[in-house]
Amino acid sequence: MDNFNGLGTDLGSLARLSTARTRSISPENFDGAQGAGGMATEGTGAEPARELGRGWKVSPSVRIAPGTTFTLANIRDQGAIQHIWLTTHRQNWRRLILRAYWEDDERPAIETPVGDFFCQGWGEFAQVSSQPVVVNPHGGFNCYWPMPFRRAARLTLENLSDGEVTVYYQITYTLADLPEGTGYFGAQWRRSNPLPYQEVHTLLDGVHGGGHYIGTYLAWGVNNNGWWGEGEIKFYLDGDRDWPTICGTGTEDYFGGAWNFDVPGEGYTAFSTPFLGLPQIIRPDGLYRSQTRFGMYRWHVMDPIRFADDLRVTIQALGWRAARDGQRRYLPLQDDIASTAFFYGAATSNVLPPTPTADELEVI
Repeated sequence: MDNFNGLGTDLGSLARLSTARTRSISPENFDGAQGAGGMATEGTGAEPARELGRGWKVSPSVRIAPGTTFTLANIRDQGAIQHIWLTTHRQNWRRLILRAYWEDDERPAIETPVGDFFCQGWGEFAQVSSQPVVVNPHGGFNCYWPMPFRRAARLTLENLSDGEVTVYYQITYTLADLPEGTGYFGAQWRRSNPLPYQEVHTLLDGVHGGGHYIGTYLAWGVNNNGWWGEGEIKFYLDGDRDWPTICGTGTEDYFGGAWNFDVPGEGYTAFSTPFLGLPQIIRPDGLYRSQTRFGMYRWHVMDPIRFADDLRVTIQALGWRAARDGQRRYLPLQDDIASTAFFYGAATSNVLPPTPTADELEVI
C-alpha cells in the first residue's frame, strides 16, 4: 500500500495515482466491507422503502437509546480516517459524547461533546467554513482532521440524554501504510462555569511525549457588561512551570481579529476563514437571553505548536473595571468558558479531565 502522508491529498498531488484503498462506514455499511453497502433489509428507512425493497435507503441512520453508547466505527487495519460527516438534531449537540480509541487503548484519545468537536458548542447552528472543520445548514458536521491508526480505530457516541436520539453519519478512511513518526490525533473538552475569580481556564493538560498542538475551539459566555477578551493564551512547553514559552497578547488577537472584533458602527462582526474565525455571536434578546455568547476557532495548521516532552495550555479571562487615580484597571472575569483542544501526540491516549455529566454539559 502507498504511504499515507499525514495530511491527505492536496491539489498539487491529486493527479498522482495510488495503491491505497478507500473504505467508508455508515448505517448502510456498518463495517466498511468491500461490496457490502446498501444491503440492509431493516433500519430507520425500511418503512418508506417498503415498496422499493432492498438497496433503496433502508438504513440511512441509527437510533441511540438513552444512557447507551453506540459504536460508529470499529476498524481493524492500518490507515487513517480522512472525513467524518455527521448530523443529529441540535438539542443533542451537548448531550452526545464523541470518543475515539486508537490501537485498542482502553482510554480514549478524543472525548468531547459532539457539538463542540464541530465548533457548535451552544447548541445553535453557526456556519463554519474552515479547512479542517466545516459546518453547513442545518447542522451538517464535517471533519477533515486526519486520524491515523496502525492496527485499530474505534469511534463511539454516548447518549447522556433521557431520550432516544437519531444520528446520521458517514466515516471515510484510507487503508495505507503509515510512515514512521506519524502521531495520534487527540481532543480534550473542559468547562469552567463560572471561571473562579482570578483563576485561568485550562485548555489542555496531561499531555506527555512529543507532538504538536493544532487547534482551539472556545464557546465563551460573557457574564459581565463590557469587553471580555483582554486575556492572554499561554503555552507551557517541555518543563515550563511558572512562565510559558509562548504568550499571546489578547483573546481576539489569538483568534485572528483585532480591537474587540468590533467594526465601528456594526458591533461584533462574525467571520469564518480557513484557519481562524468567530462564526457565532449570540446576542441578548431583551427577555431570557440576558448575556452575549461567542463561538470561535483557531487552527494551527500552518503554525503547529511543537513540543518534545509535555504541554499545558491556559487562557485568561479579562475585562475592564472602573479606573482608579485616572488609570485603567483589568477585571478578572467569571465567565462560562468551554474549550476543545486539538493536538497530535506520540501516545495513543493521555490523561483526560473527568468525564462531564449531562448537567455539567448543559447550556444554561
